Amino acid sequence: MERRGITATTATAAMLLALLLTPLLPQAVAEESCSGIVPMRSRREVISIEDFGGIGDGRTDNTWPFRKAIYRIQHLRRLGGTLLYVPRGVWLTGSFNVTSHMTLFLARGAVIKASQDTEKWPLVEPLPSYGRGRERPGGRYASFILGYGLRDVIITGENGTIDGQGGVWWDMWRQRTLSFTRPNLLEFMHSTDIHISNIIFKNSPFWNIHPVYCSNVVIRSVTILAPHDSPNTDGIDPDSSSNVCIEDSFISTGDDLVAVKSGWDEYGIAYGRPSTAITIRRITGSSPFSAIAIGSEASGGVENILIQNINIYSTGIGIHIKTNAGRGGYIRNVTISDVYMNRVGKGVRIAGDVGDHPDDKFDPGALPRVDGVTIRNVWGVGVKEAGSIEGIKGSPFTRICLWNVKLWGVGRQMEAWKCAAVSGVAVGVQPWPCGELTGIMSTGFCYS
Repeated sequence: MERRGITATTATAAMLLALLLTPLLPQAVAEESCSGIVPMRSRREVISIEDFGGIGDGRTDNTWPFRKAIYRIQHLRRLGGTLLYVPRGVWLTGSFNVTSHMTLFLARGAVIKASQDTEKWPLVEPLPSYGRGRERPGGRYASFILGYGLRDVIITGENGTIDGQGGVWWDMWRQRTLSFTRPNLLEFMHSTDIHISNIIFKNSPFWNIHPVYCSNVVIRSVTILAPHDSPNTDGIDPDSSSNVCIEDSFISTGDDLVAVKSGWDEYGIAYGRPSTAITIRRITGSSPFSAIAIGSEASGGVENILIQNINIYSTGIGIHIKTNAGRGGYIRNVTISDVYMNRVGKGVRIAGDVGDHPDDKFDPGALPRVDGVTIRNVWGVGVKEAGSIEGIKGSPFTRICLWNVKLWGVGRQMEAWKCAAVSGVAVGVQPWPCGELTGIMSTGFCYS
C-alpha cells in the first residue's frame, strides 16, 4: 500500500507539473482572420456558362451568354442561390452585371477576358461622392464586372483569372484620348455580404477591386497583377464602406496596393458616408507608388482602421496617409503594425498636400482632421528616406505615435525625418524623428 501511495503521489505530481509547463511550451497558434463576417457558402443549384451557349475559345463574344445566365439566376431565385460555373478556357466578354444570391466560380485554367472594343463599352453615372468621373468630367465607363444593390454574392474559384486587358485603356490615358473615366475591373455598389477569394485579377483598365457604399465585404487569398507602368491600377480600394476584411493576398500593380477612400472634396463631404471598421492583414506586394494608403479622397471620413503584417518590397512609399486642404472629413483611429519593408523609397509619409480637386467649387477652408494614428513594429532595409509627417496650417495632425520603427538606408546616412504642424510621440525610432514627436509617454494612446 505504501508503494502504491508513493506511485500515485508521484503520478499526480508529474501530471500537475505537466499542466504547469504546458503553457510554456510552443503552441500552434491559428492566424487571426476577419473573414468570418462573410463566410463561404455552398449553393443548391449549379449551372455552367456552356449551358447558355458560351464558348471558351478566346475569340467568341460571350457577353450574351453571361447576361442570359445571370438573368436566369436573378429571375428564377432558386432557394439557396445558384453557382455559375466557368470551366477551363478563355471566355471573351463585354461588361456584365452579377446578381444577388449567386456564386461566380472560375475553374482552374478559366479566364474571363474583357473585350477591347472600347466604343461599345457602356457608360454609367458618376459616383455621387465624387461628383464626376475620377479622371474626366461627366460619367464613367461601367466596370467590367459590376454589382449594384446586391446581397450575398461570392466570386471565387480555383485561382481562375479575370483579365481586364487594360493595355488599350492605358494607351488612351497616355495619349490623352479618353472621353470618360476608365472602367474598374470589379466594382460593387450599395451591396452587402460580398465574398471574393481565390481569383487572379489581371491588367485592370483602372482600379482593380472597388467596393463602394458597401458593408460586410471579404476579400482574401486573391492575386492582383498589373505592370508597374500601368496608370492608376490600384489593387483594392474600399470606398465609403464598412466592415471590410482584406487579407492573405499578393498585389503587384502600377499604383497603391490598398487605398482606403471615402469621397472627393465637396461631393464626399455632402454624401457623408465614411469608411470604417476595415481590417487589412497579411498583404505582400510591390508598387512604384504606395503599398498601404489612406486617401487622398477621404472627404466622407475614415476611422477605425487596423492594418497588420504587411510585407513590402520595391515600392515607392511604404505607408502613406494623404489628404489636402479642401478635402474636409477626418482620418482617425488608425493602427498599423508589423510591417516589413525592403527597397522602399520612403518608409512613412503622412501628408496634408496630396491630391487634386474635382472642380473649382471645392472649399479651400474645408480642412481635414488627422488624429490618432499609431504606427508600430516596422522594420525596413534599403530605405532611401525614413519619412515625413507634415500637417496643414490651421489643422495640425495630432496624436501621431511612432513606436519601434526601425528604418535602415543603403550604404549611406539616411535623410532625416521632415515634420511640420504635427504633435505626438516617438519611442524606439531609427533614425530619430523630428522634435515635434516628443518621445515622452504623457498619454496612453500609443498603447491602444
